[in-house]
Amino acid sequence: MKAVLKNVRISPKKANLIAGMVRGAMVDDALGQLKFTPKKAAGVLYKVIHSAASNAENNFKQNRSRLYIKEILVTKGPTMKRGVPISRGRMHPLRKRSSNITVVVDVKASPMSTKSE
Repeated sequence: MKAVLKNVRISPKKANLIAGMVRGAMVDDALGQLKFTPKKAAGVLYKVIHSAASNAENNFKQNRSRLYIKEILVTKGPTMKRGVPISRGRMHPLRKRSSNITVVVDVKASPMSTKSE
């Protein structure tokens, strides 16, 4: 049960910083935390995690309250190369980086009752 977002215009370093906050957390807790985090990556990750949770509910008939974030993978996407002109006809390079974000959710195993009779 996963969701993938490709070529989002945020650098992987910035996105991975926010992804580390919610990695391994329960889905409802992670969404609540991301909703009030004042970073661009928080809004992007909120949408991807919400999509993964919705996929689990609709396609696999899972209970949302038992879902947790098994894996968040932020990888490097394509880089747009631009430049800023400077004196004498030269140019300073600008690299506009993008990311690919993959979120995998899974069901938290309920603790087994250990009754010995």
